[in-house]
Amino acid sequence: MVLPSGFALPPLPYLFVLLLAVGVVGGTLWRVSPPVGERTVVAFAPWIVVGSGLHALYQVRLPPAVVEPLLGTPAVYLTTFAVAGTVWLAVFSLSSLPVARTLAVTGIAAVLPVVGLGVQYGVANGSLRLFWPFVGLVTAVVLTGLLWGGTRYLYPDVAVVTGAVGALVLFGHSLDAVSTAVGIDVLNFGERTPVSRLILEFAHGLPTADVIGVGWLFVLVKVALAEFIVVLFADYVAEEPTEGYLLLGLVAAVGLGPGAYNLLLFAIAPPV
Repeated sequence: MVLPSGFALPPLPYLFVLLLAVGVVGGTLWRVSPPVGERTVVAFAPWIVVGSGLHALYQVRLPPAVVEPLLGTPAVYLTTFAVAGTVWLAVFSLSSLPVARTLAVTGIAAVLPVVGLGVQYGVANGSLRLFWPFVGLVTAVVLTGLLWGGTRYLYPDVAVVTGAVGALVLFGHSLDAVSTAVGIDVLNFGERTPVSRLILEFAHGLPTADVIGVGWLFVLVKVALAEFIVVLFADYVAEEPTEGYLLLGLVAAVGLGPGAYNLLLFAIAPPV
């Protein structure tokens, strides 16, 4: 099995609307070609968290039934792209607004009610637990600081070229790795991604499993791969900044999305 568990296309009417929306938004973005730079890519980070948060709410069956098909896997990715892309086009058409800053502000504004609904759900169901998600977040921030400090020391040119997007890649994958380790070793959650499960199963067979758990190997593999990608992409970003930043942004999203999803789900879902 290659696809994550729970991967299922929405009903055909929803799928048609989603594909149409993505096609229209994507085609319009291609036609108008808004400039893409370091700040623009980073400004989409809150929107990634919005999509992840909505998927976490979907897992606890909080959204209304009429919108649930838009928030499963992989529909939530298309939904988030359609909404965030529409906001990007709207902001770009208003030349008086700073694009990156407005994208970030609107994304943060969208995050707040999503997280608020999750917290409200957790309180109402007596399942709100913030300690371990907070520990995971702080650990990911510290780990990112160490990785980025090492990058600036060992590969100063890479740090300069990739900038905040490179740091976002390291943070996103550190958050995913650490939160997964917390979920597996502390909170008894499962892992939905087959490749990740293979790493965790391998770690379970090591002598260290009974002493320090199995999540440490996943953290090591994830952060090493993230660091390798940042270093590898530096030349491409220098030569083709638009495409390079976009691709690095996608790599960051692959880590930040699952990481943010883990934190919110762990905070509000009933104990396993």
